[in-house]
Amino acid sequence: MGGAQSAFNDQELKDYQELTYFTKKEIMHVHKRFAELDTVEVGRNKNAKIDMNKVMSLQELKVNPFCDRICQVFSSSGDGDLTFEDFLDMMSVFSDNAPRNVKVEYAFRIYDFDEDDMISEDDLKKVINRLTGDQKLSEQDMNQLIKNIFMEADLDEDNSLSFAEFEHVISKAPDFVNSFRIRL
Repeated sequence: MGGAQSAFNDQELKDYQELTYFTKKEIMHVHKRFAELDTVEVGRNKNAKIDMNKVMSLQELKVNPFCDRICQVFSSSGDGDLTFEDFLDMMSVFSDNAPRNVKVEYAFRIYDFDEDDMISEDDLKKVINRLTGDQKLSEQDMNQLIKNIFMEADLDEDNSLSFAEFEHVISKAPDFVNSFRIRL
């Protein structure tokens, strides 16, 4: 057996397979990617906690304007640092095999910056600022865009989006599943 292969016994692999959208081979590949983030720590403990900055150095996350939020949402400790199981969950949700409803749930959590189970005007401003990058919108354009989003999506007119309202909007976005993925 190779070094990565021996990291888990058959029962652990079976358990991970039942809890994710991955095959055993894919789980081993995810662990290899995890180990590459900090070979020393993972060499000592296969489920080591990896610093968020090291996780954000992954090519697929480095280019994502929400990389810190992704790490925070998947971190079992809430600080953005990830154990292997956190990392496996993240990669599983971003895999092609994860169902749309799971992806929508995590997208909502990533966009809910203040973690109050609603996407507020402040949350939307943060989302828009991250998506526009250096091309910041004027305050007037920002307010108009948020007003348009709420007119379209805020069905109960409470100036925030509940998960159900968010899910309804995402159901109209055919490219959502393709944009919410990380290839192994």
